[in-house]
Amino acid sequence: MGKLAHKTIVHVDMDAFFASIEQRDRPELKNLPVIVGGSPDRRGVVSTCSYEARKYGIHSAMPTRTALRLCPQAVLIRPNHRKYSAVSRQIREIFHKVTDWVEPVSIDEAYLDITQFKVELSTAREIAEYIRSEIRKRTALTCSAGVAANKFLAKTASDFQKPDGLTIIGPEEADSFLDRLPIRKFHGIGSVTADRLESINVRTGADLKKLDLETLQFLFGKAGSFYYHIVRGIDDRKVETAGDPKSISREITLLQDCTDPRQLRIVVRTLARKTARRAAAEGWCGFNITLKIKYADFQTVTRTVTLETPTADGEVIGTHAVELLKKTSAGIRPVRLAGVGLGALHPLGESLPEQPKLPFKDS
Repeated sequence: MGKLAHKTIVHVDMDAFFASIEQRDRPELKNLPVIVGGSPDRRGVVSTCSYEARKYGIHSAMPTRTALRLCPQAVLIRPNHRKYSAVSRQIREIFHKVTDWVEPVSIDEAYLDITQFKVELSTAREIAEYIRSEIRKRTALTCSAGVAANKFLAKTASDFQKPDGLTIIGPEEADSFLDRLPIRKFHGIGSVTADRLESINVRTGADLKKLDLETLQFLFGKAGSFYYHIVRGIDDRKVETAGDPKSISREITLLQDCTDPRQLRIVVRTLARKTARRAAAEGWCGFNITLKIKYADFQTVTRTVTLETPTADGEVIGTHAVELLKKTSAGIRPVRLAGVGLGALHPLGESLPEQPKLPFKDS
């Protein structure tokens, strides 16, 4: 086992994962705009789309009907989650060949702590290139990777040269990288916040760094502290590994803060389906359904319901999550992030323990 001189995190993000798998398996779809999502006649939404489709402004969680209006010639494919989960498992096997410290974020994304590693290599660049090469060999797919000293920087780096890119931010390069980085490229700064920052002539990390903590907190509340730290590359979060998960969830930071109740319901139902697919792929169902909402001012609220019997059904999870949405101020207050989780997990297909029966006596 080797060891690097500094703490090193790799963030790996598969490129247009579902759509890329479909283009791989159907060569006639190569270079065509491909949408993987639900039916436009049944209020379906886009799960993901190829980069050819993104040129038309299509993005995940967009209603399929809107996507097809933007690009009528797009090829619409219904998701095959069993196939996608199988590919995801192949990719995770590669990760675990490199390090024991792997934190899956979703079916197509993970953090790896490679400070200690298990392959016969010597540098962070070689390890990241090895991961990307092995993924390409085993799956015929591409990924984008970022290498840095912490999770925030690694995630920002992986987004920097998508698709099929590798960006390395060395410890001595972090300050200059963040100083040059446009505000809209910072992971965690959405378009509405970027608009507001640009309105006060904050366009790069260097501009943002000129604002002290008190000013940022005055302008953005709790979010101001977050901005203050990320522009300085500060993030102490560890790569978390675990055995059986305590919960399974999916969340999304919206492209812009949302006050449209219908759009929020679509987002929540989409997240519910994604959570259900991940739970089923990993062999779990759950008793608790949790909705997470983060408002534009970064205040976060959660709402939870407990079921009598566990579920991994996306429609069931979605119905309850939409009911929980009504118990928040979402739509009245602008929403920045939404998440849906499944907790109190139970192995899928395994019978529940029988409840003890109380003795019954005739009176």
